[in-house]
Amino acid sequence: MSLALYGHPFSSYTQKVLIALYENNTPFEFRILGPDMPEHSAQWLQRWPLRKFPLLVDGERNVAETSIIIEYLQLAHSWPVRLLPADPMAALDVRFLDRFFDLHVMTPVQRAVDGALTGDPAKREEGLDFARNKLELAYAWLDRQLAGRTWAAGEDFTLADCAAAPSLFYADWTHRIAATYPVLRTYRERLLARPSFARAVEEARPFRPLFPLGAPDRD
Repeated sequence: MSLALYGHPFSSYTQKVLIALYENNTPFEFRILGPDMPEHSAQWLQRWPLRKFPLLVDGERNVAETSIIIEYLQLAHSWPVRLLPADPMAALDVRFLDRFFDLHVMTPVQRAVDGALTGDPAKREEGLDFARNKLELAYAWLDRQLAGRTWAAGEDFTLADCAAAPSLFYADWTHRIAATYPVLRTYRERLLARPSFARAVEEARPFRPLFPLGAPDRD
């Protein structure tokens, strides 16, 4: 059965799933959510009234939450590129790093974005202060954690890297990764060069004016 993904190209969590799909050259229909496609929004809300995206549809099955979507696709579609290791302990390490990037990198970024979207200068600054403090802690930990590794969990590209790519992409826009974190900066560059993420970045490029903190003229 054909796959469909509801989401938006500029959404970090949509990109996380897109990277996984592109890594495996998986055919799917991308049902973009936006004012130009009201029918997609209606279908999405009927299937998932919690109003969160992306949402994967596989036949009659609706699959929500990015990490679950990627793991489901690996199980249900026998992906040639394994994004979760077969070894349970190695898979646990990957799942931890996946959660780290979602919770400790992307969540602070979202806090800053939400503050900016209010239009209130005080809330904007409050959100940015929160993000700066949390991201500095995350950057310092990651710079040590990633030393000697090609990808987040080792030599193989995994679910953790699918989470890391958009998280670090937008985090660096929100609070620049300083030169004092050379390992992390190099890792982010390596993610940007990965064809699956490079494709997602290019597809999202027309939407950069939507970034409420102001998209930098780079990447």
